[in-house]
Amino acid sequence: MTDPGSINRTPRRSPVGIIVTVILCLGIIGLGGWLYMRNQESQTASVPAATTQQTAPATPAAANAQVDAPTPVEPSAGSPQIEAAAAYVPKNNVVEIDISEYAGYGGLIVANGGLEPNPDSFFAKEYGFQVKLSVSEEETWGKLNNGKFAAAATTADVLAVLGRQFNVVVPAQIGFSRGSDMIVVDQGVTSVNQLAGKTVSGSEFNESEFFLRYLAGEAGLKVKLLRDLDARPAADEVGLVLYEDSFVACDAYEAELKNGTNRLNGCVGWTPRTDEVIQASGGKAKMLVSNKNLLIVADILTVNKGFADANPKMVKGIVHGLLEGNRRLRDQPDQNIGVVAKAFKWSEADTKDELAHVHLSNLPENLAFFNGTIDAAGSFSGIYQSSVLAYGDRIKNPVDGDRFVDTTQLQALKSEGKFADQVVAIAPIRTTTTQALEGDPLLKKDIRFFFEPNSAQLDDQSQENQQYLDTVKNFLQISPGSEILLRGHVDNARIDEFRKQGGEELVKSMALKSMELSKQRADAVRKALLKKYPNIDPKRIEIVGRGWEEPAGPDSDKNRRVEAQWFTLE
Repeated sequence: MTDPGSINRTPRRSPVGIIVTVILCLGIIGLGGWLYMRNQESQTASVPAATTQQTAPATPAAANAQVDAPTPVEPSAGSPQIEAAAAYVPKNNVVEIDISEYAGYGGLIVANGGLEPNPDSFFAKEYGFQVKLSVSEEETWGKLNNGKFAAAATTADVLAVLGRQFNVVVPAQIGFSRGSDMIVVDQGVTSVNQLAGKTVSGSEFNESEFFLRYLAGEAGLKVKLLRDLDARPAADEVGLVLYEDSFVACDAYEAELKNGTNRLNGCVGWTPRTDEVIQASGGKAKMLVSNKNLLIVADILTVNKGFADANPKMVKGIVHGLLEGNRRLRDQPDQNIGVVAKAFKWSEADTKDELAHVHLSNLPENLAFFNGTIDAAGSFSGIYQSSVLAYGDRIKNPVDGDRFVDTTQLQALKSEGKFADQVVAIAPIRTTTTQALEGDPLLKKDIRFFFEPNSAQLDDQSQENQQYLDTVKNFLQISPGSEILLRGHVDNARIDEFRKQGGEELVKSMALKSMELSKQRADAVRKALLKKYPNIDPKRIEIVGRGWEEPAGPDSDKNRRVEAQWFTLE
């Protein structure tokens, strides 16, 4: 039987059904609206930029984008630990030497005729063994120590850091770096002294860190290791934040400049990365100083001690070959640049430019470097002791530098008459005609020489005075072409007394006398310096008296001083 109510029936809706229906309808309407809006946005995005700019100005997002900065590394607790000492044993009469990609090691390449063992090399023809040169950018102190290499190139300052665990001998100096190491700073910083209270980036235990530490110490500033960019140094400190290597340290400073965060005020590293930072800064950064005319970064040959003790003839051959290669590059660069360029895969033009940043040492310069008589650059002992002082308590129980040096082979070559025509020839590199004193001093140092009361008579018996003279002499020694300005000062404590006694006239009269006395004191220092070191060119030392016009503070003792300003060539 058919149900009559099922035909033409309009069903009744429950309240729940109505609600569900409404929700579905609203969802459909919303979906349609969203699809419509997305289509409109797509069409707008396809319109040329000129059209969209009519409706809304473009946002310079690229200008506001932040550059990713590298992360600092944790400072080491002390000196780096290296592999245990073991003797190197040559295989198949081939001696392995490790170098880095640096023009200063070109002499070894020239003597070897390239990197690979070569039966036609100087070493093979003169001493009967061949040499394999390996090029790596990692620190190989441990491998050298552990007998993986016979010899390696490094810098003199590193020896103080590694200490007695580094079982090597140093039979020769390779040369001096001249312009490769550089401190780059904010445009407003004009001297090392002005780094006080500021922070720079760098890497640890290499020549660039030593370069910074040396100059900061001479300016009377401490170097404070900081763990991150938010930490700040004290007013008498230079903050140093460490990175994986010097190139990364320069990356960090460049990022700070681009981001405008200003937590770093400079970086210390080497070319070409330092040059690139300056070029990319848009005038915000500049070079404060390079080691072009600051000869304190000395490249040396280090030889595995076990190998050296067992093979003195081979060591002599390596030293002789090094000096011969240096001679060829110094005296006949055009005939020898090609082999260095091929080894490093450089162009000959780039090789020539890189060689302009080094001084390749000859035999008499080697002997003067090790015996301390060199007068136009840092000596081995001077650089070594400076490194000990610069690193301070980071070096535990420092050892005497003489434990590393063995000049036996240099002396033998001299006795045989080798390189008899060579002389010490280290000259300043001048890039402008501007005199040093016409620019800003690299640094200034207050030195309290002791004088007889109210006189310009320098106390010759004072041990402190003799040490201060050595300080000034060392400035001139390590920096060819540099000049010293000695600025005399006297105490200003009696000005009020003079004013009470005779008014402004007496103050003016005594001010003129103080100016003269301060000049006489500066001149007394100059004369004592030239008497003790007669080889110093007098034209490199100037004097001026400043009277009581520039007090160092309320301390009378500190105001009785001679200030040494050091002007270097760049």
